[in-house]
Amino acid sequence: MLSLDEAQSQLLALATRLPSQSKPLSACSGHYLAEPVIAKRTQPAADLSAMDGYALSSFTQPGPWRVIGESAAGRPFGNEVGAGEAVRIFTGAHVPAGCDTVLIQEDAIRDGATLKLNGSELLKPAAHIRRAGGDFLEGSTLLDTGIKLTPGAIAVAAMAGYGTLNVGGRPHVSILASGDELRAPGELCDDAHIPSSNTPMLVAMLSGLPCDVTDCGIVEDTMEALETAIQNCMQSDIIVTTGGASVGDHDLVEPVLRKLGAQIDFWKVAIRPGKPLIVGRIGKTIILGLPGNPSSAYVTATLFLLPLVRFLAGCTAPLPKVNNGTLNHAIAAGGKRTELFRALEENGVISIFSRQDSGMLTPLSMANALLINPVDAPARVAGEPAQFLRID
Repeated sequence: MLSLDEAQSQLLALATRLPSQSKPLSACSGHYLAEPVIAKRTQPAADLSAMDGYALSSFTQPGPWRVIGESAAGRPFGNEVGAGEAVRIFTGAHVPAGCDTVLIQEDAIRDGATLKLNGSELLKPAAHIRRAGGDFLEGSTLLDTGIKLTPGAIAVAAMAGYGTLNVGGRPHVSILASGDELRAPGELCDDAHIPSSNTPMLVAMLSGLPCDVTDCGIVEDTMEALETAIQNCMQSDIIVTTGGASVGDHDLVEPVLRKLGAQIDFWKVAIRPGKPLIVGRIGKTIILGLPGNPSSAYVTATLFLLPLVRFLAGCTAPLPKVNNGTLNHAIAAGGKRTELFRALEENGVISIFSRQDSGMLTPLSMANALLINPVDAPARVAGEPAQFLRID
């Protein structure tokens, strides 16, 4: 069996990033940036007022001053301000030449064109002024290739002079649920059948990524049905199957893939839950055969499916981030597989659910973390360090 790190590396080595595409800023949220954003302009381009008030020279204090004009955002005062003069100014407006400070209107007394200080405290140079280039300078790199574009990142790109951005492609993922015991969610089930929970779970997990997902329904446990279903999805970038990935008489994913001429890159990973994971490829389509137990499917999707989608879409750091924390209670020594326990994390303190059976969904519904217990890790007590993955 491959270790977790080896399996993740081999999976990503199978993949080729999709071609980039140009999109308007309004359509870029959630996509991965395909090339860096380099500022086309300086922001602010000039000294701007941070407050409503009066622009003047700090060297002419304590006044009084004569108000000779007005500077508003988009309508700057065009002349130089001399000694004993001031200009009415508004937030975001250009600071006129000859001025180096802003007297806010709450500290000013104005009588017609005459302006005085309201009090004895003098203004400092640069008070209430946003200096030119205080945010960024033309030519500076503001956003790096591979980052996920947030609303804030899109705003800075717009301010930097961009109307469109080159972003990574949008992978197409097809999901097949395999098993005669499965029924569609909401359908009445007798004792011999269960609702199909893996597909809606996986669709939800993928919803925050730039990809298109097709629910291909439930496939019967026959070679013919599974072969046909996979062939019908061959235009996808990724085909995900759930169930049928182990070695039982009704686990048909591996033999069907071989019949279809798939290159099986690996089968079985040294993790718990999620050992029976199949990774292969037919042409340019990557096949992920996930386990059927819901928690196993969730864990393997977190470790393999989501990173694969991120990679194809242009993310330069597609693997889940490992975080450091401390244990809230004792944990047994690790075995020969990396264990991922459903857990609650709060302020870096991790509590593991007592029930970890891979078929149980209630612990998964309450978990916000997966605690990592490495291979051959020593037994640990409360307060000792531990590593975890944050999950939604």
